Amino acid sequence: MSQQVRAAVFRPDDDRIERAVELLDSLGATPVPDPMLAIEPTGATPEAGEFVVLTSKTGVELLAADGWEPGDAVLCCIGPATADAARDAGWTVDRVPDEYTSAGLVEHLAPDVDGATVEVARSDHGSPVLTDGLRDAGADVHETVLYRLVRPEGAGKSAELAAAGDLEAALFTSSLTVEHFLDAAAERGIREEAIAGLNDAVVGAIGPPTRDTAASHGIDVTVVPDEATFEALAVAAVETAAPTYHE
Repeated sequence: MSQQVRAAVFRPDDDRIERAVELLDSLGATPVPDPMLAIEPTGATPEAGEFVVLTSKTGVELLAADGWEPGDAVLCCIGPATADAARDAGWTVDRVPDEYTSAGLVEHLAPDVDGATVEVARSDHGSPVLTDGLRDAGADVHETVLYRLVRPEGAGKSAELAAAGDLEAALFTSSLTVEHFLDAAAERGIREEAIAGLNDAVVGAIGPPTRDTAASHGIDVTVVPDEATFEALAVAAVETAAPTYHE
Protein backbone atom coordinates (compact mmCIF):
# COMPACT_ATOMS: atom_id res chain seq x y z
CA MET A 1 0.00 0.00 0.00
CA SER A 2 1.16 3.54 -0.70
CA GLN A 3 0.46 4.34 2.97
CA GLN A 4 4.05 3.23 3.54
CA VAL A 5 5.37 6.00 1.31
CA ARG A 6 6.82 8.59 3.69
CA ALA A 7 7.14 11.71 1.57
CA ALA A 8 9.11 14.75 2.71
CA VAL A 9 7.78 18.14 1.67
CA PHE A 10 9.68 21.39 2.09
CA ARG A 11 7.17 24.16 1.38
CA PRO A 12 7.02 27.31 3.56
CA ASP A 13 5.28 26.96 6.92
CA ASP A 14 1.99 28.55 5.90
CA ASP A 15 -1.06 27.46 3.93
CA ARG A 16 1.25 25.88 1.33
CA ILE A 17 2.62 23.25 3.72
CA GLU A 18 -0.91 22.65 5.02
CA ARG A 19 -2.25 22.06 1.50
CA ALA A 20 0.74 19.88 0.66
CA VAL A 21 0.10 17.68 3.71
CA GLU A 22 -3.59 17.40 2.82
CA LEU A 23 -2.73 16.41 -0.75
CA LEU A 24 -0.22 13.76 0.31
CA ASP A 25 -2.75 12.39 2.79
CA SER A 26 -5.33 12.17 0.01
CA LEU A 27 -2.83 10.24 -2.12
CA GLY A 28 -2.39 7.69 0.66
CA ALA A 29 1.14 8.78 1.53
CA THR A 30 2.51 9.68 4.95
CA PRO A 31 3.57 13.34 4.81
CA VAL A 32 6.80 14.46 6.45
CA PRO A 33 6.45 18.26 6.58
CA ASP A 34 9.86 19.89 6.95
CA PRO A 35 9.66 23.55 5.82
CA MET A 36 12.95 24.64 4.28
CA LEU A 37 11.94 28.20 3.41
CA ALA A 38 10.86 31.12 5.57
CA ILE A 39 9.81 34.49 4.20
CA GLU A 40 11.48 37.76 5.32
CA PRO A 41 9.74 40.69 3.58
CA THR A 42 11.93 43.64 2.58
CA GLY A 43 9.08 46.15 2.40
CA ALA A 44 10.10 47.15 -1.13
CA THR A 45 7.61 47.68 -3.94
CA PRO A 46 8.19 47.52 -7.70
CA GLU A 47 9.31 50.53 -9.69
CA ALA A 48 7.16 51.63 -12.62
CA GLY A 49 7.59 49.67 -15.83
CA GLU A 50 5.75 48.99 -19.05
CA PHE A 51 5.84 45.34 -18.03
CA VAL A 52 5.78 44.09 -14.43
CA VAL A 53 6.82 40.47 -13.85
CA LEU A 54 5.78 38.60 -10.68
CA THR A 55 7.16 35.14 -10.03
CA SER A 56 5.43 33.89 -6.89
CA LYS A 57 2.20 33.82 -4.91
CA THR A 58 4.20 35.12 -1.94
CA GLY A 59 5.29 38.21 -3.85
CA VAL A 60 1.73 38.93 -4.94
CA GLU A 61 0.40 38.60 -1.39
CA LEU A 62 3.07 40.92 0.04
CA LEU A 63 2.36 43.56 -2.61
CA ALA A 64 -1.40 43.28 -2.16
CA ALA A 65 -1.00 43.70 1.60
CA ASP A 66 1.03 46.87 0.94
CA GLY A 67 -1.72 48.22 -1.31
CA TRP A 68 0.40 48.12 -4.46
CA GLU A 69 -1.38 48.18 -7.84
CA PRO A 70 0.00 47.34 -11.30
CA GLY A 71 -1.66 50.38 -12.86
CA ASP A 72 -1.29 50.47 -16.65
CA ALA A 73 1.60 48.01 -16.72
CA VAL A 74 1.31 44.71 -18.59
CA LEU A 75 1.16 42.29 -15.65
CA CYS A 76 3.04 39.05 -16.27
CA CYS A 77 2.87 36.04 -13.92
CA ILE A 78 5.16 33.04 -14.15
CA GLY A 79 2.44 30.44 -13.63
CA PRO A 80 -1.16 29.72 -12.60
CA ALA A 81 -0.64 29.92 -8.82
CA THR A 82 0.89 33.39 -9.12
CA ALA A 83 -1.78 34.45 -11.61
CA ASP A 84 -4.62 33.20 -9.41
CA ALA A 85 -3.22 35.11 -6.43
CA ALA A 86 -2.97 38.25 -8.56
CA ARG A 87 -6.58 37.90 -9.70
CA ASP A 88 -7.62 37.34 -6.08
CA ALA A 89 -5.94 40.69 -5.33
CA GLY A 90 -8.20 42.29 -7.92
CA TRP A 91 -5.55 42.76 -10.61
CA THR A 92 -5.85 41.94 -14.30
CA VAL A 93 -3.26 39.37 -15.39
CA ASP A 94 -2.17 39.99 -18.97
CA ARG A 95 0.45 37.34 -19.62
CA VAL A 96 1.15 33.79 -18.37
CA PRO A 97 3.59 31.58 -20.29
CA ASP A 98 2.79 28.03 -21.37
CA GLU A 99 5.91 26.82 -19.55
CA TYR A 100 5.94 27.92 -15.90
CA THR A 101 9.67 28.64 -15.63
CA SER A 102 11.99 31.61 -16.01
CA ALA A 103 13.04 30.32 -19.43
CA GLY A 104 9.40 29.86 -20.42
CA LEU A 105 8.57 33.40 -19.36
CA VAL A 106 11.51 34.80 -21.34
CA GLU A 107 10.43 32.90 -24.43
CA HIS A 108 6.86 34.16 -23.98
CA LEU A 109 7.82 37.83 -23.55
CA ALA A 110 10.90 38.10 -25.78
CA PRO A 111 9.03 39.11 -28.97
CA ASP A 112 7.36 42.04 -27.19
CA VAL A 113 9.91 43.62 -24.84
CA ASP A 114 12.60 45.02 -27.15
CA GLY A 115 13.07 48.63 -25.97
CA ALA A 116 10.52 48.27 -23.18
CA THR A 117 11.04 48.81 -19.46
CA VAL A 118 10.48 45.59 -17.51
CA GLU A 119 10.23 45.50 -13.72
CA VAL A 120 10.93 42.07 -12.17
CA ALA A 121 9.71 41.77 -8.57
CA ARG A 122 10.63 38.58 -6.70
CA SER A 123 12.71 36.97 -3.96
CA ASP A 124 16.43 37.40 -3.40
CA HIS A 125 17.02 33.96 -4.94
CA GLY A 126 15.47 34.59 -8.35
CA SER A 127 17.15 32.93 -11.32
CA PRO A 128 19.34 35.12 -13.55
CA VAL A 129 17.83 33.21 -16.48
CA LEU A 130 14.84 35.57 -16.31
CA THR A 131 16.61 38.92 -16.03
CA ASP A 132 19.47 38.02 -18.39
CA GLY A 133 17.05 36.58 -20.94
CA LEU A 134 14.86 39.70 -20.93
CA ARG A 135 17.93 41.92 -21.32
CA ASP A 136 19.11 39.77 -24.21
CA ALA A 137 15.67 40.35 -25.78
CA GLY A 138 16.33 44.10 -25.66
CA ALA A 139 14.44 45.03 -22.52
CA ASP A 140 15.53 47.63 -19.97
CA VAL A 141 15.25 45.43 -16.87
CA HIS A 142 15.06 46.53 -13.24
CA GLU A 143 14.76 44.05 -10.36
CA THR A 144 13.13 44.64 -6.97
CA VAL A 145 13.68 42.18 -4.11
CA LEU A 146 10.34 41.80 -2.34
CA TYR A 147 11.46 39.21 0.21
CA ARG A 148 14.35 37.06 1.31
CA LEU A 149 14.17 33.31 1.60
CA VAL A 150 15.93 31.86 4.65
CA ARG A 151 16.15 28.41 6.20
CA PRO A 152 13.97 28.08 9.31
CA GLU A 153 15.77 27.24 12.53
CA GLY A 154 15.39 23.56 13.36
CA ALA A 155 14.64 22.42 9.81
CA GLY A 156 16.10 19.05 8.84
CA LYS A 157 14.14 16.15 10.36
CA SER A 158 13.67 14.85 6.81
CA ALA A 159 17.45 14.71 6.40
CA GLU A 160 17.67 12.52 9.52
CA LEU A 161 15.00 10.20 8.11
CA ALA A 162 16.74 10.04 4.74
CA ALA A 163 20.08 9.25 6.36
CA ALA A 164 18.44 6.43 8.34
CA GLY A 165 16.79 4.99 5.22
CA ASP A 166 13.35 5.90 6.52
CA LEU A 167 12.18 8.13 3.66
CA GLU A 168 10.55 6.82 0.50
CA ALA A 169 10.07 10.12 -1.34
CA ALA A 170 11.26 13.73 -1.24
CA LEU A 171 9.54 16.57 -3.08
CA PHE A 172 11.82 19.50 -3.90
CA THR A 173 9.99 22.60 -5.11
CA SER A 174 12.96 24.89 -5.82
CA SER A 175 16.72 24.84 -6.01
CA LEU A 176 16.81 26.57 -2.64
CA THR A 177 14.90 23.73 -0.95
CA VAL A 178 17.65 21.39 -2.17
CA GLU A 179 20.39 23.69 -0.85
CA HIS A 180 18.69 24.17 2.51
CA PHE A 181 18.04 20.42 2.90
CA LEU A 182 21.74 19.74 2.34
CA ASP A 183 22.77 22.57 4.69
CA ALA A 184 20.52 21.14 7.40
CA ALA A 185 22.02 17.69 6.84
CA ALA A 186 25.55 19.10 6.98
CA GLU A 187 24.81 20.84 10.29
CA ARG A 188 23.88 17.42 11.65
CA GLY A 189 27.00 15.78 10.20
CA ILE A 190 24.94 13.50 7.94
CA ARG A 191 25.18 15.16 4.53
CA GLU A 192 26.57 12.17 2.63
CA GLU A 193 24.28 9.74 4.44
CA ALA A 194 21.26 11.90 3.62
CA ILE A 195 22.22 12.02 -0.07
CA ALA A 196 22.66 8.25 -0.09
CA GLY A 197 19.23 7.88 1.53
CA LEU A 198 17.64 10.13 -1.09
CA ASN A 199 19.25 8.06 -3.82
CA ASP A 200 17.53 4.97 -2.43
CA ALA A 201 14.20 6.86 -2.51
CA VAL A 202 12.08 8.57 -5.14
CA VAL A 203 13.26 12.15 -5.52
CA GLY A 204 10.89 14.58 -7.22
CA ALA A 205 11.93 17.98 -8.59
CA ILE A 206 9.31 20.50 -9.68
CA GLY A 207 11.23 21.48 -12.82
CA PRO A 208 14.54 21.25 -14.68
CA PRO A 209 16.37 23.96 -12.68
CA THR A 210 15.59 22.17 -9.41
CA ARG A 211 16.58 18.84 -10.96
CA ASP A 212 19.88 20.30 -12.15
CA THR A 213 20.67 21.70 -8.71
CA ALA A 214 20.00 18.32 -7.11
CA ALA A 215 22.11 16.53 -9.71
CA SER A 216 25.00 18.94 -9.13
CA HIS A 217 25.11 17.70 -5.53
CA GLY A 218 24.97 14.02 -6.43
CA ILE A 219 21.24 13.56 -5.88
CA ASP A 220 19.51 11.35 -8.44
CA VAL A 221 16.16 12.85 -9.44
CA THR A 222 13.55 10.24 -10.32
CA VAL A 223 10.57 12.43 -11.23
CA VAL A 224 10.12 15.80 -12.97
CA PRO A 225 6.43 16.39 -13.75
CA ASP A 226 5.30 17.74 -17.12
CA GLU A 227 3.56 20.63 -15.34
CA ALA A 228 5.55 22.62 -12.80
CA THR A 229 2.98 22.48 -9.99
CA PHE A 230 3.20 20.91 -6.56
CA GLU A 231 0.14 18.75 -7.22
CA ALA A 232 1.67 17.26 -10.37
CA LEU A 233 4.94 16.70 -8.51
CA ALA A 234 3.28 14.97 -5.56
CA VAL A 235 1.08 12.73 -7.69
CA ALA A 236 3.99 11.62 -9.88
CA ALA A 237 6.34 10.98 -6.97
CA VAL A 238 3.85 9.04 -4.85
CA GLU A 239 2.71 6.96 -7.82
CA THR A 240 6.32 6.18 -8.63
CA ALA A 241 7.21 5.28 -5.05
CA ALA A 242 4.08 3.32 -4.18
CA PRO A 243 4.56 0.16 -6.30
CA THR A 244 7.88 -0.50 -4.59
CA TYR A 245 6.08 -0.89 -1.27
CA HIS A 246 3.16 -3.08 -2.27
CA GLU A 247 3.02 -6.22 -0.18
